[in-house]
Amino acid sequence: MNKTSFIGDKPINRIGFGAMQLAGPGVFGPPQDPDGARAVLRRAIELGVDHIDTAQYYGPDVVNDLIRETLRPYPENLKLVTKVGGRRDDQGAWLPAQTPAELRADVEDNLRSLRVELSTIIGIPQL
Repeated sequence: MNKTSFIGDKPINRIGFGAMQLAGPGVFGPPQDPDGARAVLRRAIELGVDHIDTAQYYGPDVVNDLIRETLRPYPENLKLVTKVGGRRDDQGAWLPAQTPAELRADVEDNLRSLRVELSTIIGIPQL
């Protein structure tokens, strides 16, 4: 089995790290053990993970902040894979956010929270 795949033209290991469960229960609020969550992120990188799947609405805001605080400056080979099109209300319900304005705001929120530049994004049309 091939151990490498691609995101755009960038090679990645076929298995990455899904960061959704780093947030609190129900993917809402901060983790019960923030230091443990940071340790998991560091260990994933040590073990060769080269892409992390995340979203601004995990927490919300919590997981991207943990990733940034723990791993920035990011390793050169690390790809951050994020999603848009959803949001959370104050009680943690999952809500759609799929209008062009909401999608653009989601992209900008991810860029801001992860502190990455638009020019580093793979496979996204020019906004």
